[in-house]
Amino acid sequence: MPSNNYVLPDPSLDTVPKLFHAQVERYQDRVAMRNKVLGLWQPITWNQYLEKVRTVGMALAALSVEGGKCVSILSENNPEWLYCDIATQCLGGIAVGIYPTCSSEEVAYIVNHSETLVLFVEDEEQLDKVLLARDRLPLLKKVVVYDMEGLRDFKDSLVMSFEALLSLGEEERRKHPDRFDQLWPGVNPHDPALMVYTSGTTGPPKGAVLSHHNLIWTNRALGNVNPKYDSDEILSFLPLCHIAERNNTTFSALTHGHVVNFAESLSTVPADLREISPHVFFAVPRFWEKFYSSVILSMKDATWLEQKAFDKAVAVGMQVADLSLKKEPVSLPLKIKHALARFFVFRNLKRTLGLDRGRFLFSGGAPISPDILKFFHAVGIPVREVYGQTEVTGPISIHQGDDVKLGTVGKIIPDTEVQIAEDGEILAKGQHVFLGYFKDPELTKEYVDEEGWLHTGDVGRFDDEGNLMITDRKKDIIVTAGGKNVTPQYIENKLKFSPYINDAVVIGDRKKYLTALVMIDKENVTEYAQDQRIPFTTYKSLCHNDEIIELIQGELNQVNKTLAQVETIKKFRLIDIELTSDDPELTATMKLKRKYVNERFKDLISEMY
Repeated sequence: MPSNNYVLPDPSLDTVPKLFHAQVERYQDRVAMRNKVLGLWQPITWNQYLEKVRTVGMALAALSVEGGKCVSILSENNPEWLYCDIATQCLGGIAVGIYPTCSSEEVAYIVNHSETLVLFVEDEEQLDKVLLARDRLPLLKKVVVYDMEGLRDFKDSLVMSFEALLSLGEEERRKHPDRFDQLWPGVNPHDPALMVYTSGTTGPPKGAVLSHHNLIWTNRALGNVNPKYDSDEILSFLPLCHIAERNNTTFSALTHGHVVNFAESLSTVPADLREISPHVFFAVPRFWEKFYSSVILSMKDATWLEQKAFDKAVAVGMQVADLSLKKEPVSLPLKIKHALARFFVFRNLKRTLGLDRGRFLFSGGAPISPDILKFFHAVGIPVREVYGQTEVTGPISIHQGDDVKLGTVGKIIPDTEVQIAEDGEILAKGQHVFLGYFKDPELTKEYVDEEGWLHTGDVGRFDDEGNLMITDRKKDIIVTAGGKNVTPQYIENKLKFSPYINDAVVIGDRKKYLTALVMIDKENVTEYAQDQRIPFTTYKSLCHNDEIIELIQGELNQVNKTLAQVETIKKFRLIDIELTSDDPELTATMKLKRKYVNERFKDLISEMY
């Protein structure tokens, strides 16, 4: 039965297959995950989870998947993703996630580079990407489709349905009933378990290989500093190709036994959140920024009395957050005001966002404005920040327990060494440092030195309390024509605090002054334009409207007041193309890629100088 007790995982469970089978034995018919189908949550028990993993595993074995061989998954989050992921690792294989937004060319590169034998795809759309490149995929033995809608009459020797794969697995289980249980105990802790392809800004993606030991150690370390319970519920919606969501959805659930709920789609996440009200919730900064914007802008449509009540409640919340974060006492009168604010305002706000049960809420994958985090702390949504990268299986530091200091990314996780190099670069060493880049030992040596220190490429420092502070990416630091060093990330985070700005790229390397390319928040700016009766037809016309440019200028002016003279933005241009994660200028976690943006919009940049 689920409990609120944190149970330290058995250290002898040192591989993913061992941990998985131990949890099945422990929980059996308890719900492991839920999938939303046609608006209804469908439960899947741990025993059902095991049955699917066994069947998929035997089918993969029949297709020659064995130790060291790769299986790739090109799909949105769903239970099938996890069945295939765990089944592959139980055979000693390497599971490879491919972002659903990848183009046919990118899919072909990853499938070829990883030497994938079997590729799972979600539906017809993803299958088309593979079929376009099939002549360039000589090692691919089989493509398995989860959802055959639109493909019922489709026949191709390379392609089979997931149902057909399960039938193959059932047949293999009848022929060899003990084979699966003979295979998974032979997996070694230091064997490769999965490969995560990180976006290449100067070349093709790099395949970072992580071991079973990396995964087990990391998720236990995270649980030790911020305990998760088997009574917890999470919502899985960010790409499982990303190590942060893979940890949160797959390996944290295996470590701590919490229930995974798969969002129906990205567009339904707000509704799914309200239905599930997760105890543990991970999101990239873009989501927290959208939550903040939606709250601020929704108050503009509220009554005068509601606006006043909200403003007063937030002011009280800010006072309490300031004191609490500094570990200073809160006076009795302020406690009473705060209790009233919680009851009349914050309680409903948290319920509306679907975070009223949120205990462990965190932001990662990119920097986030401390001002946004402070707002959430003020309204009773204590968002922590986590910092790391794929090459350390996710985390290097995190806000631990009640030890939260905004503007930092928290303390280093236990049993991890971090030092700051002479040039300010953050170096990390520990049990979670990856095995290396697939088929590229020379590149691995560039990132991990002979003493085992991973060179992160990030610049930072420690404060006087031992919290890590990230300054910027080493390669992104701007040196102005006057020789001043400027960290663009700090300024960009301030700009993104505006509900009307989705993202920004600050420019100014070897220039006399700083400028910025700004991507507006389409939803919020559109609403502003409608409220102000500003005429527009397309996204492009919106970005070129003088009143909208004036609106963004006002937001920049507010930010400039908080900056040193050398850091102020003198000019800006709006990116008038609506970018999506399909565009090379945006990462899968919705960050603007500085290099690609600078290249694509070089004419706009030239205009500003």
